[in-house]
Amino acid sequence: MPPTLTTTSGMTRRMFLRAATLTGAGLALGACATPGGGTATLTFHQSKPEVIGYFGELLAAYQQEHPGLRVRHDSTSNLSAGFVRSSPPDVGCLNYNFEVARFVERGVLSDLSDLPEADRVNPALHPLVELTASFAGRTSVLPYSLMAAAVLYNREIFDAHGLTPPTTWTEMVEVCETLAAAGVTPVYGTYRDTWTIGQGLFDYCVGGMVDVDAFFRQLRRQGADVGPDSPVSFQKDFREPVERMLALARYSNPDAASRGYGDGNLAFARGEAAMYLQGPWALTEIAKTDPDLPIGAFPLPVTDDPGDRKVRVNIDLALWIPEASPRQEEARALVQHLMRPDVIDAYNEFANGFGTTTDAPDVAHPTLRDLQAYYDDAAFYLGASQLVPQAIPIHNYAQALVTGSDPDDVLRTLDADWARLAFRS
Repeated sequence: MPPTLTTTSGMTRRMFLRAATLTGAGLALGACATPGGGTATLTFHQSKPEVIGYFGELLAAYQQEHPGLRVRHDSTSNLSAGFVRSSPPDVGCLNYNFEVARFVERGVLSDLSDLPEADRVNPALHPLVELTASFAGRTSVLPYSLMAAAVLYNREIFDAHGLTPPTTWTEMVEVCETLAAAGVTPVYGTYRDTWTIGQGLFDYCVGGMVDVDAFFRQLRRQGADVGPDSPVSFQKDFREPVERMLALARYSNPDAASRGYGDGNLAFARGEAAMYLQGPWALTEIAKTDPDLPIGAFPLPVTDDPGDRKVRVNIDLALWIPEASPRQEEARALVQHLMRPDVIDAYNEFANGFGTTTDAPDVAHPTLRDLQAYYDDAAFYLGASQLVPQAIPIHNYAQALVTGSDPDDVLRTLDADWARLAFRS
């Protein structure tokens, strides 16, 4: 997904643009010789495009405070190749997904449990970290930023039709019926970009009905035994959520199959639909068209029990240090600096992220404040699509579902794909 940042505070647009320039300067500093010798070079790998400039400014300031240290901001190197050559970056700050999971599970990341900052991590996030990957006896990563995705809705459209955010599936259908009867597109779909279906309709419906944590833990215990008679399987446990997904998809714009993410942002900003299943990365894009659009957010209700409502989350960034780094002391000092409240909190305010520490302030963006209570109560789940290995084209399968493929066939294929990968491993 291409999350895009908003400058609610912390950095002005001018500062952000200047940061992009400083990034280039930081790369040059890392490559040049320094008079007098004896200066250590620390490599920091962070490749999320939207925040390269932001971290460039952070690292430039840190380098100025530590004249005996050069920090090279690397955003292009191949991580796997670096580990194979025993020359990984000294510090990583990446999306906590299966790319990083490989390094965690192989025990090539150092243990950070003795850092005081590890004790500040919100304990409610530990299950999310462990479900993605873990190595026994180690704290391999420190969560840095968490993104929460839900249903974005146009408050003006809802008010005009006397609607309030639904709390049950029955209410959700009623809202869609009311809007459709009034000639308003209930939900804007962008099916051309497969990831928008996977992280949106698919993940929301699955996460609203299935205990994602328990499902994937059991699935991994089963190994290659995945099918209609196994304790859990995609074709058994995901069938009802997929039915809800397809029911909701019927309330999308008729041309959803030919519309992409950019189209959705523009259309929603223009008031062409009442709801949009996207995360906080869409807020800045929408604001480019209408910065004053009153947008609210609510978790998609998929059952008729309001207590089942949860928010889809992902650990957007996590800090880690490879064991192979020869600069352990300097790397740990940088990690501790980045975890300082004034540094990490400013980043999350800038990036529309939820803080990952016990002392983090509430989320700053007014739209996301609607989701704060769910975060505080740990009423959240990792998106199922994020927990499926990249070798399985889960987003393409989600696209196939909303464009007419038979659900039973797709879910059987998903089971077979998982069983094949489990057998190989």
